[in-house]
Amino acid sequence: MVTTLTTGLCDGGNGALAAKGAVSQAKEKLGRARIDLSIVYSSSKYDYQEVVDVVREVTGNAPLIGASTAGEFTEAGVDKGHVAVGLLSSDDIKVFTAISEGVKEDPEAAIKEVIAKLPDRVKGYPNLTAILIADGLSGMGERVALLASYLFGRGLRIVGGMAGDDFKMEKTFVFSDDNARTDAIGVCLLASKMPLFTGVKHGHTPVSRKLKATRTECNVLYEINNMPAWMAWKEETAESARKAGIDVNQLKTPAEIAQFCANSQLGLATEKEGEYKIRWPVSANEDGSLNFTCDIAEGAIFRIMDGSNLEDQIDAAEGAAMMARQSAGDAGYSEFAGILVFDCAHRQLMLGDKFPESVDRYKKVLPGVPLLGWETYGEIRLEPGQFSGFHNTTAVVLLLPKGGNAA
Repeated sequence: MVTTLTTGLCDGGNGALAAKGAVSQAKEKLGRARIDLSIVYSSSKYDYQEVVDVVREVTGNAPLIGASTAGEFTEAGVDKGHVAVGLLSSDDIKVFTAISEGVKEDPEAAIKEVIAKLPDRVKGYPNLTAILIADGLSGMGERVALLASYLFGRGLRIVGGMAGDDFKMEKTFVFSDDNARTDAIGVCLLASKMPLFTGVKHGHTPVSRKLKATRTECNVLYEINNMPAWMAWKEETAESARKAGIDVNQLKTPAEIAQFCANSQLGLATEKEGEYKIRWPVSANEDGSLNFTCDIAEGAIFRIMDGSNLEDQIDAAEGAAMMARQSAGDAGYSEFAGILVFDCAHRQLMLGDKFPESVDRYKKVLPGVPLLGWETYGEIRLEPGQFSGFHNTTAVVLLLPKGGNAA
């Protein structure tokens, strides 16, 4: 049996109806094939536990992974207020799931607890890929990615995202088997006969010189090049903002600053020259410091990036998919069962009505391939041997070959 992924996307008066509808759509496409994994993404309008309970019941208690979201989509369309479900069936992939709580207080202990529940290796299935989902409001995205890269070991490929709550910014949930938990981390380990393939891309370009975070505390950036963060930020972005009709010196309130920073983000330098990891400054403080969605390391080198070019943001989705398809092609795989997408919720805010065009780019690169995606509060992509892979305002994909031997 080749690997198969089918999808469903449905809304309803309650979580049970939405979940049943989404699973029904996916099961109809799957036919009589065995369900080896349910992937479930739910809007915050529903009772998460109800959604999980229904999916488990109608899939015969198949292993389950998922999260609360800030938007859901499949190859059939893009929407909010829905439940999206993917059903995986494969003789070439073995599935293992685990969850732990307490990620805010002690992310290392939480990850160690998850790892203890998962196998180190699976005989006959040498390729290991982890789908990692964590509480999106924990502020632990960077730490979780770093700890996972170290504690899981170099041979593991990791993708995933931070759970959302439709921008309510109140509480996010991680799903694993029968559980829907906040302050949690969930992992689905995919042990496969064939390799799985990933891609990552953002749509930002640098507008500042190289800068240094000279004073930080957790996710708060206080000083840049020994200047108050917002003062330095204004100085570095004044010219590019002026071209866009914005006078940065007229931005006074935290709300005005936050709106400006929606398109003006921090790009951390990486080991590859000219490549950056995006960090989103979500708000400003009265003292001129900036708050981010994850830790900013003191001493970090970065550039300020501009993300206002919507075509570049749309192209990012295509770029991520092309990266994964190219890697698969290089390994001899040309037929695919599905594509899993972890797409930043902030990209949806930036693109607005154009966001469906971005989703269409995944389908352009991989026509006819089932697609399951959600809008996250942070994205994770770590290839074996990498030690840093947490992103903001970025598209991450996981591409599943149909299986069998490479061409």
